[in-house]
Amino acid sequence: MTSTQFHRISKVLADPRRYKILRKIASCDEAACSVLHSRFPISAATLSHHLKELSNAGLIDTRKEGKFMHIKVRRKVWKAYLDELSKL
Repeated sequence: MTSTQFHRISKVLADPRRYKILRKIASCDEAACSVLHSRFPISAATLSHHLKELSNAGLIDTRKEGKFMHIKVRRKVWKAYLDELSKL
């Protein structure tokens, strides 16, 4: 993992709501965007923004199926981040 990637992930996870969203996604194989929207009391636009930030950091993958979006954690990236964090 590059230093830039590590810092980008750290910055994204500094937002408590994003961290909670990531935890919810990680609690299952794949999370439907509609489930996340019902779980968090935020607008669809705000949820979309948080998902975009998580995606740009490389932490999640998204898949569209018709009008539905499914999200999953990129576990290899998460593990690499934790490995780097453990070096501190």
